[in-house]
Amino acid sequence: MKITKTLSGPITLTVLLLLLAIPSVNSQEKWEAPESADKLTNPLKNDASAVANGKRTYKMLCVICHGAKGKGDGMGGAGLTPKPTDLTNTDVQAQTDGALFWKLTEGRSPMASYKSALPEKKRWELINYIRTLKK
Repeated sequence: MKITKTLSGPITLTVLLLLLAIPSVNSQEKWEAPESADKLTNPLKNDASAVANGKRTYKMLCVICHGAKGKGDGMGGAGLTPKPTDLTNTDVQAQTDGALFWKLTEGRSPMASYKSALPEKKRWELINYIRTLKK
């Protein structure tokens, strides 16, 4: 014998509305920088000292979520939705320096904005270091 209980009335409507309001993890929109970001030029491109400085900043601020090798596997990112980006990914590495700089500057939850936390030069240094994380 199969016994089922069906909710009805206002409770059913409330439950249905709550379920519809919960966004799916898979519905996370792809994070695109505006076209104008692609026009930003990296003033420190090919600067070895900028890479070294970027690595120091990365270890202080980014490794907790993005991991030591940039794979998005840092301890601090374990409970985040969406998960931290794998910076070694070809899709990330294919983006322009300007697009990555824009994302680092503007942020998007749960990624912090570094517009006021890091001077512009430090943000460009981070971009240079991120370029060394290619697979």
